Amino acid sequence: MSSLTRRNVALGILASTSLAACGNGIGSNGAATIDARVQSTLNFMYQTYPGTRDLAGRAAGMLVMPLITEAGIGLGGSFGRGALLVQDSTVDYYSAASGSAGFQIGAQQFSSVLFFMTQEALLEFRRSPGWAAGADIEYAVSDQGESLRAETTTSLSPVIAVNFAQTGLRIGASLEGIKYTRIIP
Repeated sequence: MSSLTRRNVALGILASTSLAACGNGIGSNGAATIDARVQSTLNFMYQTYPGTRDLAGRAAGMLVMPLITEAGIGLGGSFGRGALLVQDSTVDYYSAASGSAGFQIGAQQFSSVLFFMTQEALLEFRRSPGWAAGADIEYAVSDQGESLRAETTTSLSPVIAVNFAQTGLRIGASLEGIKYTRIIP
């Protein structure tokens, strides 16, 4: 007898997002595809939010996630792949996966860039086997493209997250965390 519980559904969602990370086989052009999407995402961000150029210029490194897809009905999850850039060069590839629980319904996609504003924050991220976004992240949110720039309060944060280009609709309140894991595309 099988019972459908929240725990079983959550485990199923987490397992499916983890398996999605295995989509690039050895010898595939996964790295080239991710690199092209990263460059396109950066071009869009710089054009739409000119103030992010200043952030990028001051950052020790940037994790660019061109597309994160999240969906949920009660329980949900998200997944995306991207690249870590240091001095405009790709040094590693990462996946981002999350699970969430709470009152929620819908699906959305968005782009995300994490700006590592200190060498220490960048080193901590690179040394960890799986880095979970935590309280040391400052989210820079703006619907006015020209007003998103490095301010005194955000430039003192070790990590600044910029999420943009949202499509879809996801409503509700939920508890969630996102984990970044190094991958080999």
